[in-house]
Amino acid sequence: MSAYSLRGLNWFNALSGGVGPLTGLPPSLRVADGELAGQPVRFIAVVADPENRFPRARQGEVGLLEGWGLAKAVDEVIDADRDQPHKRALIAIVDVPSQAYGRREEALGIHQALAAAADSYARARLAGHPVIALLVGKAMSGAFLAHGYQANRLIALRDPGVMVHAMGKASAARVTLRSVEELEALAASVPPMAYDIDSYAGLGLLWESLSVRQIEQPTAEDRVAVEECLLAAIVDVRAKGVDLSGRLGAANRAASSRVRQLLREQW
Repeated sequence: MSAYSLRGLNWFNALSGGVGPLTGLPPSLRVADGELAGQPVRFIAVVADPENRFPRARQGEVGLLEGWGLAKAVDEVIDADRDQPHKRALIAIVDVPSQAYGRREEALGIHQALAAAADSYARARLAGHPVIALLVGKAMSGAFLAHGYQANRLIALRDPGVMVHAMGKASAARVTLRSVEELEALAASVPPMAYDIDSYAGLGLLWESLSVRQIEQPTAEDRVAVEECLLAAIVDVRAKGVDLSGRLGAANRAASSRVRQLLREQW
C-alpha cells in the first residue's frame, strides 16, 4: 500500500478520459483539457510527487511549486476564454492533506503561492467560469483554501476518508490541549470542529454529496455518476451566477447570516 493517497490521481485519470496532462507544470500537478457531455472543461488535481525538490511537498501537499502552478493553470483558461461568450468549466479534484510546512516554504513565501492560486480560482469564478470542486479525499488547511474552496459548487464523495478541516486531528488535539478522543467528543456537538462530511454539509457549504462503489479505484459506473453530478453543478452555476451566497442558508449558519445582514445595514 502506498504511503500517500492516490485518490486524486485516480479520479483525475478516470474523469479526464486518458487525455494526456499538459506540460510545463510541476509533476505534482495534473492538468488536462477534456469534455463533459460535449462541454469543454479543464481538470486540475494536486498529486503526490515522491521526487519533489521540496521534501515537505512529496505526499500531495500544496507547496510553492503547486501554488504557483495552480495559478498558472487557471490563469491560462481565463486568458484563453477572455473574449469567449461561453467560459469553460474548471474541475478541481481535491485530495490534499495539508499545505507544505517547512523553513524553505516560509522563507520563499508559501503564503504568496497559495494566495496566488486562490486568487486565480476566484477571478475565474467571477469571470464566469463555472468552478466545481470534487472532494475525493482530504481537503485540509491552506491546501484546500488554495485548491477548491473558491469553487462555485463543492461536491463531496461520501466516505470516511473524505474530510474537511483546518488541521489534522493530532494537531488540533495538541492546539486545543485535548486528546484525540476528547476532540472527537467535542466535534459531536460542535459541527465546525468535526471532520466528517455530514457535519461539513450541515454548515451549508456542500452543494451535493454522493456515494460511489470504489472511491480508491473508481469504476465506470462511479465515473458516470460523478460526471452527471458535475454536469448538473455546471448547469446550476450558469443559471444562478458567480457568487457564493448559496453557502449561507444552512440552519447552523443562522447566526453568521444575521451578522452579515446587520453589517450590510450598518454599512
